[in-house]
Amino acid sequence: MSQSKPSTIESRGPFALFRYLLIALSLGGGAALLLGAGLPGAQEPESDPAVDEVAEQAEVSSQAFELRVNRAEGPIYRVPIHGVIELGLAPFVERAISEAAEAEASVIILDVDTPGGRVDAAKRIADAVGNSTVPVYAYVNPEASSAGALISIATNGIFMRPTATMGAAAPVDGSGEMAPEKMVSAMRSTMRSLAEARGLDPAIAEAMVDEDLAVPGVIEAGKLLTLTANEAVDLDYARFVEGWDDMLGQLGIAENRVVAMEVNWAERIVRFLSHPVVAPFLLSLGFLGLLVEIKTPGFGVAGGAGILALSLFFGSHLIIGLAGAEGLILFGIGVILLLTEVFIVPGVGILGILGGIGMLVGVYLSLLGGIPSGEDYARASTVLAASLTMIIFSSWFLVRRLPANRRLTRLGIFLGEATDRDTGYTSSVRRKELKGVEGKALTDLRPSGTGLFGDERVDVVSESEWIEAGSPIRITSSEGYRHVVRLVRDSQSGDDSEG
Repeated sequence: MSQSKPSTIESRGPFALFRYLLIALSLGGGAALLLGAGLPGAQEPESDPAVDEVAEQAEVSSQAFELRVNRAEGPIYRVPIHGVIELGLAPFVERAISEAAEAEASVIILDVDTPGGRVDAAKRIADAVGNSTVPVYAYVNPEASSAGALISIATNGIFMRPTATMGAAAPVDGSGEMAPEKMVSAMRSTMRSLAEARGLDPAIAEAMVDEDLAVPGVIEAGKLLTLTANEAVDLDYARFVEGWDDMLGQLGIAENRVVAMEVNWAERIVRFLSHPVVAPFLLSLGFLGLLVEIKTPGFGVAGGAGILALSLFFGSHLIIGLAGAEGLILFGIGVILLLTEVFIVPGVGILGILGGIGMLVGVYLSLLGGIPSGEDYARASTVLAASLTMIIFSSWFLVRRLPANRRLTRLGIFLGEATDRDTGYTSSVRRKELKGVEGKALTDLRPSGTGLFGDERVDVVSESEWIEAGSPIRITSSEGYRHVVRLVRDSQSGDDSEG
């Protein structure tokens, strides 16, 4: 069964907010594409032309595995494992196994046709299969490569059609090259333990993972093992079947009702939201929504949309097992530090930097699985880079269009008006002539305040102590708008002057 695969904005209302937000997001998305933010990932290869189904049936080995059912008259649950295996598939298989147990199904058949995919997703499915109270069988129809082989070996038994193949389970990195030895060793151990648990020859399972292993009479060193149906039968790894009906006949449940499991709407939404192409847009929309909310007074549509987008991102990644508590905690700490920098102690800088780093690391961790491969790191890095590109370009557009928030303007985070020559602003100038000039403090200097030098009021800062208003002071250095003063003491008048 195939699986279904602003004038200001403030014055124009929430629809204008959305219009500009969408324009900004489009600009950011275009920039990300121009910078080559391609998303690596496994693609299902084109299927080969159909092979002649008329083949000489191999002798069925009664020693391959024992046939058993949970309840002879119970329904048969058919669960498709089609296409590339990704984390969104695992919750679906777990739900199917749970429903089959509640329905007292006779057996669960995993209809396997996959070129492979994520190892962590396959392991999660294998764990669900191992914990099932209902017998689970794999029907290789017609390919169980890589992660598909791992899932098949984890079942109570494997049925293979005449043209079926199984094997080639070596882990690869994002470029398609063989993964480091550490990952190969972990995968080899997993395959070995699964084979031993099912009474299968573990050397065969290991040879599917490590090309350096040789199995006498089966495969020589330097090649990955892929078994045909006849080879799998000869090695007691599978039973030979002509098709679906033949398999049910061998199980003795040919007349039982078949329940064809399908991915439901919630699982489709989760798999869509967690897709590497969709994730950058959710992140960008979330951050841009918060930016719009900061730049406009009150709490409105943009802030709600931003929070919703971020919730969808983290929620979908939590459900499929990518995001963990550590990623959410780091992101939350980052948000708190950033808000502290903006609203409580503006101008410090370090809190904002730490907050930004915490948010980025939290997002990055939420893009990785529990057992990340080189491909996972590459995919997570690309999603994060695409998100940052979209956020930067879109923020540039929005900041030019959005009105300023009065509170943030008072805090100095955003300017309320342009500071160019047309409005009377000039860059700072070093006033060397002020150095050594004496005057008095108009206000208390703790340590900054205002001093009067002749008829000119100057903003000053005390060099090393608090100075009371009315005290005599002398400017010891002047750079730009920073004028450093020192208290003039009568007994030290001559000593305070500097050449």
